[in-house]
Amino acid sequence: MGRVIVEQIVSADGYTARTDGDISWFETADFSETEDDQLQMLSRVEAIVLGATTYRMFAAYWPGADGSAERIAGPINALPKHIISTTLKEAPWGSFTPAIVERGDGAQIAAELSRRYTGDLVVWGSLMLTDALFAAGLVDVLRLRIVPVLIGTERPLAPTVRGDTTLELASALSFPHGHVRTEYHLARS
Repeated sequence: MGRVIVEQIVSADGYTARTDGDISWFETADFSETEDDQLQMLSRVEAIVLGATTYRMFAAYWPGADGSAERIAGPINALPKHIISTTLKEAPWGSFTPAIVERGDGAQIAAELSRRYTGDLVVWGSLMLTDALFAAGLVDVLRLRIVPVLIGTERPLAPTVRGDTTLELASALSFPHGHVRTEYHLARS
């Protein structure tokens, strides 16, 4: 059974997006310096799970990314992708194998996928899906990529989490331009 990894890019004050969905503040981070860390995580991932909005952003960028300049493009383009959506009919991925559109309850689908794959699943962005996974107690690993910027009162990482959720710090890395990556383990409920 694979672990469910939720990886989110957050501001230093813990927000994932502006209330209008804007994520342009991501541009303040130099993500190229994190590629070795990302490749290490991706070496254990067997599939990517995305919501429809994040799928559209990823599909518009990653299939055309220069793999020699962004080494994570290779694994991202090669791994199977499952898109949780009630609106998409298909999910093309440039010249690569299309993503699979999954219909239904996102938490139930993620639970089934984690049983189907022996390696890890990674969920990037996909904030509504992430909320559902936290609510269902399906998140095994929370990876935060903290960008050194404060954006104020916006969309928090986990607005649906009620009560205390204890996280066990597994690792933390800092990078020269102020970006920090933390990894926490959670006990499934």
